Amino acid sequence: MELRKWWEMNIRQDNVRTYARVCSRHFQGEDVIAPPTPTGRRLLKKGAVPVLFHWNNFSLPVQQLGVWDRTERPDAESLVDSSVEMDCHPDHNYCDSPEPAALDMSLHLVEELKTEISWLQDKIAEITITSKFCLERFAASDDDIRFFTRFASYAHLMAFWKQIEPSTHKMIRVTRAHSSTEAKRTVKMVLQPIDEFFLFMNYLSLALMQKDLVHRFQIHQSTVSRIINTWANFLYTVLGAVGIWMDEETVKAHLPDVFHDYPDTRIILDCTELHCQTPSSLLLQSEVFSSYKSNCTFKGLIGMAPHGQARAEGGAMGSLHGPAHGAVTFVSSLYEGSISDKEILKQSGIVPLINPSMAIMVDKGFLVEDIVPCKVYIPTFLSKRAQLSGQEVRQTQSIARLRVHVERLIRRVKEHKLFSTVIPLSLTGSINQLYSVACLLVNYQNGPLVKAWSSND
Repeated sequence: MELRKWWEMNIRQDNVRTYARVCSRHFQGEDVIAPPTPTGRRLLKKGAVPVLFHWNNFSLPVQQLGVWDRTERPDAESLVDSSVEMDCHPDHNYCDSPEPAALDMSLHLVEELKTEISWLQDKIAEITITSKFCLERFAASDDDIRFFTRFASYAHLMAFWKQIEPSTHKMIRVTRAHSSTEAKRTVKMVLQPIDEFFLFMNYLSLALMQKDLVHRFQIHQSTVSRIINTWANFLYTVLGAVGIWMDEETVKAHLPDVFHDYPDTRIILDCTELHCQTPSSLLLQSEVFSSYKSNCTFKGLIGMAPHGQARAEGGAMGSLHGPAHGAVTFVSSLYEGSISDKEILKQSGIVPLINPSMAIMVDKGFLVEDIVPCKVYIPTFLSKRAQLSGQEVRQTQSIARLRVHVERLIRRVKEHKLFSTVIPLSLTGSINQLYSVACLLVNYQNGPLVKAWSSND
């Protein structure tokens, strides 16, 4: 039965019959027994198997010699005749010491190798850092930190980071949607938290496309999107928990001398508009179209104090403080560009914070005397007169000199290039958080906005 299996396997046929015939060409010559007479029949040796076929070109592979057979070795006679002199002293002096000079050279070589290894390790670490796009790579350059994050220096950035780092473990991360039956999984972080923050600041400060950030940080685009949304929500919550609205006593105690004509000023207000993508819907176009900018915009109200020492009033960021002067003390949500300055002030929520003993300073467009319970410092209108009186001109000029600083504050916010470009409508769901974070970060990214006010403190 075993021989039958070999035949079937070699000729590649099943169920070979007992009396089947196979051409002698398929057998090796030594397997065929020649007939004793010319007319006799040829026979096969016992156990012969057909092995030569067209698929192996009627030949068997040449068997290679083994390693032992291929290795050249001297013959036995040469081994017998050869003789090798050997030192066969029975005693050895194991206590012999090496020569001092040889030992010194060995130690010197070891020290040189240690120094070279240390240098190579430092070089590898340096190359590793410079090849990665991360905060540590730019830590030595305040100019780079300013460019990528809008923080004045690495020290400014790290001071801010030390304040928010304890809260990062409470961060609720944005992930893809899960079905109700899918098991809850732990979100794996691809970057360190500080590098996630660095990525977010790159996005905010440089308005980089997500595809650009993918190649810089070498992560997936969906990961970039989730990091941006996660940090926008996190900073919006954490910075929003810091009380930036200042009480009247604090403002008066640190009021700069340039406000001697307006000693009850509590806040300087102005509106800013962010250019957005034009919606395809005509109804939405009419809502976001700004007649002042002649474009589609989002509009927000921002306020700064004459003295801007933003002190925390508890919450997750209870120990975080802003710069000494010219700080943001009020930020509204963003509204459609068609809204008026008066209406945005009414809807922003600032009116309940105002009391009769204080005053606000605003631009000409804020005709709000009838909706606020306090004095309003506003440039004088010509109305139907040919010109202003001398006193009105001086008052208008002095208000303009003080109001210019809130315009500088707005410019600082728009140094985050995301807000100096056309904002795509795809960001509508997160633009409020991004804008509020940019406004509040101004309190921590730089020194005093108005150094002249700071020198009088």
